[in-house]
Amino acid sequence: MTSISSQEMGRLGEEAAARYLQGLGWRIRERNFRVPGGEIDLICQEADTIVFVEVKTRASTRRGTPGEAVTPAKAARLLRAASAYLSQIGGWGLPCRFDLVAVVGSPPHFSLSHDRHIVDASYAVDRLHSPWQPW
Repeated sequence: MTSISSQEMGRLGEEAAARYLQGLGWRIRERNFRVPGGEIDLICQEADTIVFVEVKTRASTRRGTPGEAVTPAKAARLLRAASAYLSQIGGWGLPCRFDLVAVVGSPPHFSLSHDRHIVDASYAVDRLHSPWQPW
């Protein structure tokens, strides 16, 4: 059996998450959107909502769940990247949220779980950008 690098495992997990979300009828707008100080794994469109998706892939949960990796510092980086993305597309008036797709296991036998609204950004909203929902 060949060992898979953590980078390759992450890539395969992101692919599995993208297929899952597309199966829900979502459109993938961007993959691995990067700005200084932040990155978003997948930016999706669900109906009229922009969904910033963090994908966490783990071989097992022995050392913690994927969701435990979304710390306050990680949430701040997601907010920074989401703000840059919305500025780039002129999308400050669009409804948005942050979701997590946790991928556990070994390819091709991944188990996926999907958590919505993983970041409460209401405290970070600039009053000029209050149309964001549900922030």
